[in-house]
Amino acid sequence: MTLQKVSQIFTKIALKALYTKLSHIVLLVILLTIGNTSVFCQEIIAIDTLKLNNSSLINSKNNTKNDSVKKKKNVLEGIVKMNAKDYEKIDQKKKQLTLYNEASIKYTDFDIKAGIIVYDYEKKQVYAGRIKDTAGNYIQRPVFTQGSNIVEPDSLVYNNTTGKALIWNSRTKQGEMNIKAEISKRENDSVVFMKSARLTTAKDIDDPEYYFYVTKVKFVPKKKVVVGPTNLVIADVPTPLFLPFAYFPMSEKSTSGFIIPTPGQNNRQGYFLQNGGYYFALSDYYDLAVLGDYYTNGSYGLRAESSYAKRYKFNGRFNFRFENNIQSEKGFPDYVKSKQYNIQWSHSQDAKAAANSRFSASVNLGSSQYFRQSVNMNNVGSTLNNNLSSSVSYSKTFQTVPQVNMSLSATHSQNTNTQQIDMTLPTLQASVDRIFPFAPKDGIKKGFIKNINIQYNIRGENRIRTADSLFFKPQMFRDAKTGFQHSIPINTNFKILKYFSVSVGAAYNEVWAFNTIQKYFSSIENKVVTEEQKGFETFRTYNFSAGIGTTIYGTFNFGEDKKIQAIRHVMRPNVSYGYTPSFEKYYDTYDIDATGLTSEEYTKFDGGLFGAPGKNYSNNVGISLSNTFEAKMIDKESKKGESKKVMLLNNLNFATSYDFTADSLAWTPMRVSGGTQFFKDKLNLNFGATLDPYAIDNAGKRINTFNIDNGGSLFRMTSANMTMNYAFSSTDGEKKSNKQNQDNGGTGDDLFGRNTDLSDTRQSLFDKDDENKEDKNIEWYNTKLPWDLRLAYSVTYNNANRQKEISSHSVMASGNIELAPRWKVGFSSGYDFKQKGVTFTQLRFERDLESWRMSFNWVPFGTNTYWGFFIGISSSVLSDIKYDKRQLPDRVFQ
Repeated sequence: MTLQKVSQIFTKIALKALYTKLSHIVLLVILLTIGNTSVFCQEIIAIDTLKLNNSSLINSKNNTKNDSVKKKKNVLEGIVKMNAKDYEKIDQKKKQLTLYNEASIKYTDFDIKAGIIVYDYEKKQVYAGRIKDTAGNYIQRPVFTQGSNIVEPDSLVYNNTTGKALIWNSRTKQGEMNIKAEISKRENDSVVFMKSARLTTAKDIDDPEYYFYVTKVKFVPKKKVVVGPTNLVIADVPTPLFLPFAYFPMSEKSTSGFIIPTPGQNNRQGYFLQNGGYYFALSDYYDLAVLGDYYTNGSYGLRAESSYAKRYKFNGRFNFRFENNIQSEKGFPDYVKSKQYNIQWSHSQDAKAAANSRFSASVNLGSSQYFRQSVNMNNVGSTLNNNLSSSVSYSKTFQTVPQVNMSLSATHSQNTNTQQIDMTLPTLQASVDRIFPFAPKDGIKKGFIKNINIQYNIRGENRIRTADSLFFKPQMFRDAKTGFQHSIPINTNFKILKYFSVSVGAAYNEVWAFNTIQKYFSSIENKVVTEEQKGFETFRTYNFSAGIGTTIYGTFNFGEDKKIQAIRHVMRPNVSYGYTPSFEKYYDTYDIDATGLTSEEYTKFDGGLFGAPGKNYSNNVGISLSNTFEAKMIDKESKKGESKKVMLLNNLNFATSYDFTADSLAWTPMRVSGGTQFFKDKLNLNFGATLDPYAIDNAGKRINTFNIDNGGSLFRMTSANMTMNYAFSSTDGEKKSNKQNQDNGGTGDDLFGRNTDLSDTRQSLFDKDDENKEDKNIEWYNTKLPWDLRLAYSVTYNNANRQKEISSHSVMASGNIELAPRWKVGFSSGYDFKQKGVTFTQLRFERDLESWRMSFNWVPFGTNTYWGFFIGISSSVLSDIKYDKRQLPDRVFQ
């Protein structure tokens, strides 16, 4: 066995130093054991990259052919990568490698960057620290990274063999928690002990607005932080709040745990505990939170909330809410007990999940009085909602020739005022794509014949109309109506005289009805009786239609030197014709009295899902005209004197029709509608009116006399309406939506107030984007204060019987103003000129304390008066550190 001394190896290094990189030298030093220890020749073969002479390698290889000694394990477990801006120096006496200025060293799973790095390859120890700049200030703080853990200390000593480290002024971030400690001792990959540490969720860890000062800390990355005596310090001032020990979970995965309830007092329900329960982290794809409220008068509430998601597949959430509310005490005359519930479910499928099918759901149903009688603060902004609606649908496309589309859906609409519920369980729709039987193979379709196309559509419904008290009870399903409608439209289009587009079409419809009626005079009851019949019945109808239209352009030029250079007017007139024959064969007669001498006609399909066949044939012409007006103006903001286009009227539409078969009142009232935008599209204006050409008699009934012939004007305006919406701000930002109001059936804005949960740290008047732009050197505003304002105005005029009445007239407003940096005030209010009263009014105040949030919400008057105050840490990790005081709104149970 051949042996070679270490000194001989170092001699060879010296001979090759002229063309060997310093990193190769460092690798050689680390690979070999320093001292007088002999090295087996097998280890010499392992350092072939040092370019030793070939003869020595050959001799070593031959001598080791029959070597019985086991090969030693390599000293290094991976490749060492190192770099420095100024220099890399090796000291063989001290057994140290020094990297200076922007130094970095990476080995296996740890990476160190610092101003200076010293590696003692005998002790297997790394020292990293800062260096001084020309002004004598320390720069280039070390950054120690191992796996996903990052520590930024002033200096550190790390042993890469034992994994232990000693760190001074370490800075690390775990989730939302920032930790800074004077001295840290790293035992291994999973345990770190700290002394004199600061724990905070503030962004600036060196100068936080608050922190928890602890003398001893045991830190387990990604799992937990266990601390000894703890004191809350705010603005570097210790507070009386002191804990002998504390526990902070640091897991990056969701974990189950208790949700601490909020105590309080309500005038009607007494003392309470709200929003307490348990959170179940069931898996990485779904969770469950079970919450409850309890009041000392016996009222209680239960809620179950679950979210689920699978990447590139789907996501959604499900909420179930139930409240058993009691007002007053049993035995008193005002004692009322009410049980209300609400179910919400939303599901969205990722577009990548399936190319030819899609499933979606948006459900909001329950008791009509749930939001009005709920004592939960989350529902305050939804008390004015008059409608709950739901939709669950599945659609699929079959890639056949021709293509077939199919969808299956269930819908729900609930009026919370009348408590009427309309549902379709389910609705089936299918259609076959258009077929052009006479089109040539090259696909070019031109003319009447080649453009003829045929489609097939089918729609089936199971429609239910019921009341809130019968919801999902057997009677609800007994009253359901079921039917199918088949339709085959045949259409074509072509042009005449180059400028006129003509469309011609016919449609065949067949209806299958499973619910019909029968009318007869009952001598027993002495009245006409209408009985519902179950069974299969069918009727068939057809019609013909045609239309011709064109587009006319007109430009009025005023000159290039004028402020308004030109106005462009675009008109789109259209004349349509429709013919439907009479289907008298589907009509029967019934007696209206006991004599049997007088009878009336009816059809058994009256009140059906898809209408009834018409008895009278229709032969009418429709006339419509749409207009747009656009101006060309000088752009004052353009430096080159260019012009710009300004929309004057987005649309101005006129529509009426004439029935050739009518013996009187052949003209239908003309409908006029229009809309436009002003002030860079911030003001939306929409208007409409109904103009009747016929006069009315003293009883208010239309007569077959034109209004102008009766001493009036050409048209008599029977109704009119106008709405305006104006949203603007100091930054001309886009209008933000209140998603929670949308979830509960709201309008998506805060004109009707905002739902408020003071304990929810996610709800804020401040935008997250604005918060990220702010820094510590924030200044007070001088003359310009950030603000936003939304205005809505609505008026309706009714003159059907010459009453000249304003049937509705209201204005609403909502807005926010930032009085000072991190101080914001908001409001929602309005006035009803018809009822002469103020609408729902809400005032909102919020102070952004960086890591803390303080807010106050107040409804000063009305049926839902309340106030609430909250101050607490914004981070969800420490969301239980808060002060919450509120007065819940009083409810009137029905």
